[in-house]
Amino acid sequence: MAKHRVTLIPGDGTGPELAEAMLTVLDATGVDIEWERVDAGADVMEKYGTPLPEHVLESVRKNKVAIKGPITTPVGSGFRSVNVALRKELDLYANLRPAKTYRGVKSRYENIDLVVVRENTEDLYAGVEHKVGDDAAESIKIITRKASRRIVEFAFRYARQNGRRKVTAVHKANIMKFTDGLFLEVAREVAQEYPDIEFEDRIVDNMAMQLVMKPELYDVLVMPNLYGDILSDLCAGLIGGLGIAPGANMGDEYAVFEPIHGSAPKYAGQNKVNPTALILSAVMMLRYLGETEAADRVERAVAEVIAEGKTVTYDLGGTAGTQEMARAIAERVRG
Repeated sequence: MAKHRVTLIPGDGTGPELAEAMLTVLDATGVDIEWERVDAGADVMEKYGTPLPEHVLESVRKNKVAIKGPITTPVGSGFRSVNVALRKELDLYANLRPAKTYRGVKSRYENIDLVVVRENTEDLYAGVEHKVGDDAAESIKIITRKASRRIVEFAFRYARQNGRRKVTAVHKANIMKFTDGLFLEVAREVAQEYPDIEFEDRIVDNMAMQLVMKPELYDVLVMPNLYGDILSDLCAGLIGGLGIAPGANMGDEYAVFEPIHGSAPKYAGQNKVNPTALILSAVMMLRYLGETEAADRVERAVAEVIAEGKTVTYDLGGTAGTQEMARAIAERVRG
């Protein structure tokens, strides 16, 4: 069996206990993973003077794959966010966020299975903004052909590799004719190279309505940064919240897997928070590493434990602690 070296960034707040829960489940798979543990976040500020020390980046560059718990952005440090810095330094241009319903999770919907592919490097989030005198401010929206092409290609490749049937490009090209117009033009060009995958486009406000009314019509959604940030949270809402929403930031060379939710420092050390999102992020990581059978086993185990509803955390209606739920999942993984 192949041996994998993976960087583990436990994070802070509830991150370390979630990481421990995830490791309990992954150990049960029998997949041979050598973990290189490095720390980042608010807790290491004092020691290194930065929440993202250079050795953390070096570890990810060396191992090419990392999984991280949630990280608190230090307030007033002049540092925007560890997540943003990781994306920039490692050129993780694709943010991948699946949204899938699991029986036993309270939601208004059933049978949702969507994937949001969000461009990670430009758009209004490039941070090119300034004051115009005292009474106005201006933010510049940047959309390039290169970034648009690689994110749309990523979405189509993902669709093809994962047996998905359709890609929908989301935009506001009816109003922003140059920026979103360019994104849409590139999306249409790329779509012609993938005749086996159905393609359509939707205006972003209409897309928000469609997702609430007819989510079953959609499959893989690809969009610029800002819309991706907003609609991926909407999709998480469709399946019952951020507690079960996994994610990944990926580039051509590196991939960092992480849950969507924050670090919830007020619950740190209480063995209370739901470990599902990080465990499902690990499922995505196993698939990326080619360990498909193990990934399927873990996802099945998570689904069974949640559906049974006996050993689940408070937000899922149970009384189990973080580690107890992880152990229940690990037992199912072992079969």
